Amino acid sequence: MAKSYEAAGVRLEAGYESVRLIKKHISRTNRPGMMGNIGSFGGMFDLASLNYKEPVLVSGTDGVGTKLKIAFMMDKHDTIGQDAVAMCVNDVLAQGAAPLFFLDYIAVGKNEPAKIEQIVKGVADGCVLSNCALIGGETAEMPDMYDEDEYDIAGFTVGAVEKSKLIDGSQVKVGDLLIGLASSGVHSNGFSLVRKIVFKDNQLDLNKQYEGLPDTLGNVLLTPTRIYVKPVLQVLEKVNIHAICHITGGGFDENIPRVLQEGQGIYVEEGTWNMPAIFPFLEKYGKVEHREMFNIFNMGIGMVLVVDPNDQKQVVDMFEDLGEKAYVIGKVTDKEGVDIKLA
Repeated sequence: MAKSYEAAGVRLEAGYESVRLIKKHISRTNRPGMMGNIGSFGGMFDLASLNYKEPVLVSGTDGVGTKLKIAFMMDKHDTIGQDAVAMCVNDVLAQGAAPLFFLDYIAVGKNEPAKIEQIVKGVADGCVLSNCALIGGETAEMPDMYDEDEYDIAGFTVGAVEKSKLIDGSQVKVGDLLIGLASSGVHSNGFSLVRKIVFKDNQLDLNKQYEGLPDTLGNVLLTPTRIYVKPVLQVLEKVNIHAICHITGGGFDENIPRVLQEGQGIYVEEGTWNMPAIFPFLEKYGKVEHREMFNIFNMGIGMVLVVDPNDQKQVVDMFEDLGEKAYVIGKVTDKEGVDIKLA
């Protein structure tokens, strides 16, 4: 036992116990290409085993932001890891890449093995949903950086796509349609405003089920970010998708224009999809202008695919067959900017 280190607030034995507890969750993420065992200095993945001809590697890294504050207050930690995975794998998917492996970084004020296990369980859940191997990570106990009951989590993923199938938005043309995939709720963006609305402005109770919400406010806000990898990759095998947008911070206004060419814009018609109740709830209690909501939140659309009009029916039908809710929400126009027809 490293008594001097423990006196400084770092418990090595707790770290060893955390590793023991999370191994069963990591094993669930095994997939072709995964090499070695957890505990090596570096995570390994055999790209050659996947038979790519001209592989392009696409990487992404992200965190969960202040959604963590809700998890702390609810003392619920088994879904936040899925959020970390989703934010990364949905990003690389936007280039048409299949996520291959994931690494996480968890920094804690105090290493509580049972809590670490719950966090990593969520990470493993996300990796299973995206067919992504959890090949390594780091848990750092930093008692002078974080309070004992707080932590931060970030992730990193690498995906691969054939060079000829890379999606970069260059095929987007005026008249293309926007296919929106339903989100599971707020996902992992906008939580600084969410917390202001819930706590500072209204002193709402996370354990209360408010009118219109399907569950308690806390559970609704902690609903994990939806992972679109498996259904989107299946659609990509059949249809030429012109562009993919992951709707994160900045909502519609910031994210969809990132795939457009010069001189192009988008038209979106509100009411063409089902909006989760949490968004009008936040709008009401936050007194946020309705149009501004689309510049902050995903508003019920977590991912947008840009497709040729001739492919629209096939794409929507395929997603519905795969259990995804897909909607034609708008189109690409020849007028720069984001035009949203409000309901």
